[in-house]
Order: sequence, then C-alpha cells, then structure tokens
Amino acid sequence: MGRFLSVLQNMTGRRQEEDDLQPPSALLKSFFIRFDYFQIVPMILLLCVGLLFIYGTGQQIGGVYAGIWKRQLLYMGIGFFCWGVCIFIDYRWFAPGTILFYPLAILLLVLVLFVGTEQFGARRWLSIAGFSVQPSEFGKLAVLLAVSRLLSLSKADINKTLWMAIVAVVTLIPFCLIYKEPDLGTALVLLPMVGAIVLAARLKWIWLLIFLIVAAAALPTVYYNLKPYQKERIQTFLNPDSDPQNRGWNAIQAELAVGRGGMTGTGFMKGTRCSLGYLPTTVANSDFIFPVIAEETGFIGTLALLLLYAILLFSILRTALLAPDDFGRFLCVGVAVLLATHVFVNIGMSIKLLPITGLPLPLVSYGGSFLVAMMIYLGIVQSVYAHRKQESFFAV
Repeated sequence: MGRFLSVLQNMTGRRQEEDDLQPPSALLKSFFIRFDYFQIVPMILLLCVGLLFIYGTGQQIGGVYAGIWKRQLLYMGIGFFCWGVCIFIDYRWFAPGTILFYPLAILLLVLVLFVGTEQFGARRWLSIAGFSVQPSEFGKLAVLLAVSRLLSLSKADINKTLWMAIVAVVTLIPFCLIYKEPDLGTALVLLPMVGAIVLAARLKWIWLLIFLIVAAAALPTVYYNLKPYQKERIQTFLNPDSDPQNRGWNAIQAELAVGRGGMTGTGFMKGTRCSLGYLPTTVANSDFIFPVIAEETGFIGTLALLLLYAILLFSILRTALLAPDDFGRFLCVGVAVLLATHVFVNIGMSIKLLPITGLPLPLVSYGGSFLVAMMIYLGIVQSVYAHRKQESFFAV
C-alpha cells in the first residue's frame, strides 16, 4: 500500500507540474493526442451504418419495427456515455474492481435463470426499468477483466497447473451458466477470447497442442449432449437443402440476399429479401443485418464494412503492443479476438460457412446489451491507449 501511494503521488505530482508549465494550447493538444482516432473513426462509422440499416429494415418491415431505430439511438447514447466514462478512468482501476464486478456478473447470470424473461424458449434477459438486459454480455466482460487481472499478477504462470485450473474455473462458471439459458453461441465466444489471453500470457505450445487433442477427442461427447435444436442447426449447416422450407430457410435466404447484391447492390431499402419477408423479420435488424447490407450495397459496400472492422482491429492490436503492462495488453488482445469472433461468426453464418447462431454484428446489429458492452470494451482499450506512457502501479 505504501508503494502504491508513493507511486500515485509521484505520478500526480509530475502531471500537475507539467500542466502548470504548459500553455493552454499545449494542454489542449495533449488532451486530443490521448485519443486513438484509428479506433474512433471506424467505430462511429460502423455505428452510423448500423443505425441507417436498422432504420431501413424497420421501414421495410413496418409495424412496431418502423420506430425501432429510435431505441437504437438511445442505446447508442448510453453506449457513448459508458465509453466516455471508461476513457477518463485509468484502465488499471478496473483490476481491483474485478473483485466486485465478477461476483456481480455471476449473480446476474444465476438470477436470469430463475426470474429472467422467457423468449423463444430461452431465459436470457432480465427486465429492468422497461429495458431488457442480457446478463451474458456482462458475463463476457467479467471474464475478460478477471482472466486479464489474474494473468497480469507478477506470480502468475499460465504454464503451471494451478494457474491453468484457476483460469479454467473463472471461465467455466459463466460458460456453464450462459449455456444453461440456453445460449451456446455466446458461451462459446468465451473460449477464443480466453484462449487468446492465455497465449498472450506466454502459454507453451505443447499445452495448446494437448488442449486441441483433448477438445477433438471430446467432440463426439459434446455433440451427443447438445439440445435437439442445436443438433438441427449443425445438420442444417451441413445440408441446408434437405429442408429448404423449414430448418434450412434462413441459411438459404441469407445466402441468396448476399449473392443478389452483386457488385453495387440493389440500393438502400430496395432489397427484396427483407421487404418481402424472406429474412426473418424478428432478427433482420440484428443477427441477419449483414445479408441486408450485402444485398443493398453489394460487394463494394460489404468490402467497405470489412475494411472498417479491419481498421478497428488494427487499432486495438496496436494498442496491445503499446500497453505499458500485461493487464492492458491482455485486455486489448481479449477485446480484439472477441470482436473478430463476432464478425467472423455473424458473416460466416450468412454465407453458409458456419451454422446459424445468434451472434450479433458488433456496433451494427440492433440490441442494447451487446452494443453497450461493446462500447465499454472499446472505452477500456481507448483508456489503455491514453495511459500508454504511464507506469503501472497495480503490479503485485
């Protein structure tokens, strides 16, 4: 504690002395250079693209969906507020905060199983003040913070059995609770995210090879224990034409929408897959928003969308390299892989590369919990970038 206070006082003192010596113009410049515009610009553009096409799908579908873009605008406002708060908080303060946030996230995941709102046969949402909150999204955030914090401890060694076991337990508790909802897609996202952090923590390749062998050997058992609808999704993915009017409908229509876009697309709000109801109206603005964008903007539009994601991923990984400590580095790596996984799975299921699953497209799909959580992730990364030249004072 004494060391922490001493370092904190020295850092605060240096900042105050520097601020006193700098003219106002220099202070203003030092404020703006703290931001990573390689992250901010694509983030804002992706949010605008999402809002535009949520509005477009709503107008085509009509009914209650016509005004749903206003709700998305509200979610964006909440997300920007959380993003701004995370920027101006030194990300290292999240390390001790994990002690409170992780148990709270677990409590919400348990609570949703008993009092959650049931939709489409699943209990994934809590109704709070008129809003549907999805605890699994904040469960992912809790795992990101907890695993990053654990492996950033000076005594941590991921190549030792004890630390492997601790990381496994911290990951599997929310994994099992999210799977129980059931929400296998969201639960599985935890694995590549944690795997990337573990690799960044210098896991030896022999352990990775052992894990892959064990995972491959366990696949038949995992498949046997899947729920019937989950098995149907895999079977439909392998042969969507076996039941084109029922189980294979969504996959076929999504692929047709992407293909129909051609080079330049049909034009904004001129696509037929959404307006004629071929794509499911309940998720055309969320899980299946990519086929809508692909049909209406074509190859050029989807290429531009992918370029924005590529720039955003580049900025996050660059921040990981600039991070002053392991905690910041692990956070950035986890966020990058989480973002990339959502993009890959969402687009992959739209072009029949992967089975249909309910993973939204980051910053573009309609939805409050995921959008706010994603803005928090990006705010934390932005905080790492802003504090990239300051020494860590939470090393233990």
